[in-house]
Amino acid sequence: MFSAGRLFFVFSTKIFSIGRAYIYNCKTNFGKSGMSFKSIAPMEMATVVVELESHKQQGNYAADILSIQEARVRIGPYIDKTPILSSTSLNVLAGRTLFFKCEIFQKGGAFKFRGACNAVFSLPGDLVERGVVTHSSGNHAAALALAAKIRGTPAYIVIPKTAPACKVENVRRYGGQVIWCEPTIESRESVAARVQEETGAVLIHPFNDGRIISGQGTISLELLEQVADLDAIVVPISGGGLISGVAIAAKALKPDIHIFAAEPKGADDAARSKVAGRIITLPETKTIADGLRAWLGDLTWPIVRDLVDDVIVVEEREIVEAMKMCYEILKVVVEPSGAIGLAAVLSRQFQDSLRWLHCKKIGVVLSGANIDLAVLWESFQKLY
Repeated sequence: MFSAGRLFFVFSTKIFSIGRAYIYNCKTNFGKSGMSFKSIAPMEMATVVVELESHKQQGNYAADILSIQEARVRIGPYIDKTPILSSTSLNVLAGRTLFFKCEIFQKGGAFKFRGACNAVFSLPGDLVERGVVTHSSGNHAAALALAAKIRGTPAYIVIPKTAPACKVENVRRYGGQVIWCEPTIESRESVAARVQEETGAVLIHPFNDGRIISGQGTISLELLEQVADLDAIVVPISGGGLISGVAIAAKALKPDIHIFAAEPKGADDAARSKVAGRIITLPETKTIADGLRAWLGDLTWPIVRDLVDDVIVVEEREIVEAMKMCYEILKVVVEPSGAIGLAAVLSRQFQDSLRWLHCKKIGVVLSGANIDLAVLWESFQKLY
């Protein structure tokens, strides 16, 4: 018979999900690239089965549209549905119509609460009692501490010594227990492993986890309800949890949408990985965007490889200028990692690309607002 996850049944009314199959709402317009048709025995209302030939469109990933829909139900009582902002002035600068998905207004001040909440509330009761542990430079740390607090379980948070003070204070405010480590991936992982062994806590990885990816994917479900006819979504990229969830959900709901990653030049491992066709890690990273210094994981890389259409690399000055525009034009507080999407759509790399001229309506994820003001002022003084 046919394998679940590869079949599309064509009906005359709505789209329904059955496991990993989708019942589509259309009678015509079947000629999309990458699809072939097979006749089937007559069945009620069904006319044709379309089998996707492309692994790119229906891969065996750590999350899928079903897990993302389930996450939305699970975390619905706890998260905020974030608003969309727009600006005529920024539209003129971009030469496109921009729709800013304001995860800056999410609980904890960043999108990370979605994934953390989904992971914590997915745990069975016997594991909840042990507590949770993670390593993070800030936003995931605070998000996990808050989710754990809501569910009533301890949170052990391994944080690099260089993390912004405001993000560390958020962790403490939400009741997380801070454990310091050196500012390297190796130190973060080894200290987290030690804490896990000592406490029995459940590790919730900041991005390389299907529950995290699924939670972050709920952003696309909201965004495409708020602005249904987007041509593209621009998303910050670091470890890949956010963009993986966004890409899976968006391309399941709107297969022709484009997904662009925005990345700082001083931490451009994702761009290099896409070119190389494998995960590339950097010996060091140097960027004001402290939330974008991780590299891709083995669960996020296949999704980024297959579903992200391009990686837009921007300079530090462009990030700071985008932050300034968010403050002065949108009238919102955005951290460097959160402003990079705006920097990307205004960049020469994107503006001059003939491949993406047709992308006129673009969603931009403002991913977070947890910024150390001292760092902000220092960055402005260096550049202006």
